[in-house]
Amino acid sequence: MHDYKAPADALKNKTILITGAGDGIGRVAALTYAKHGATVILLGKTTKKLECVYDEIVNNGYPEPAIVPLDMRGATKQNYRDLAATIEQQFGKLDGLLNNASILGSLGPLEHFCVSTFENIMKVNVTAQAMITKYMFPLLRKAPRASVIFTSSGVGRQGREFWGPYAISKFATEGMMQTWACEVDKTNIRINCINPGATRTSMRASAFPGEDKEALKTPEELMSTYLYLMSDDSSDINGQSIDAQPK
Repeated sequence: MHDYKAPADALKNKTILITGAGDGIGRVAALTYAKHGATVILLGKTTKKLECVYDEIVNNGYPEPAIVPLDMRGATKQNYRDLAATIEQQFGKLDGLLNNASILGSLGPLEHFCVSTFENIMKVNVTAQAMITKYMFPLLRKAPRASVIFTSSGVGRQGREFWGPYAISKFATEGMMQTWACEVDKTNIRINCINPGATRTSMRASAFPGEDKEALKTPEELMSTYLYLMSDDSSDINGQSIDAQPK
């Protein structure tokens, strides 16, 4: 699927919600999905960044997106309820949800983790992902075929020193995806994880400040996997954790 070639209209008439859509992988996924015909809903905490992505999509002549400024660290269930109500009113259904937003925190020995940082990471990377997915479920059920993608990491499958709370949050993400996938098996909804791998993003740069970023894949180079899992071509894929950069 990393060499999947999507038809130009692969996502036509689909409405897809993307969290963390202001930059990095989320931004590129939004542009890619819009290019392939989707109406994208851009969710992120920085309005200005979302507006830049919005402008880029509109200037390319793709379907007009929607913007939802929301900081998932402070988001309440009422925020997600309101979002679901708005999407239902405007679009009637939701065909896809890309749970892309994550925070890294700081790397270091687990023994020295900061409790408030740990709680923030769990809120954004685990609780908020569970909440937004829960409240979007009635809308996903209304789509002919719906896809939910969670964002995993290599350190969410095999523990590694100094990745601390971030790694724990990604193990939780893998478990959440597997549990939910079992529950939706044989329905119109499928739920999978993508592990993007080492990618040229600001989060990666903060984790590895000395790394040669030119040696890393760009988000654009990973998009065939993101397209495949969001298109109807992956309708029979459920409960899988897929590497965007296979070894």
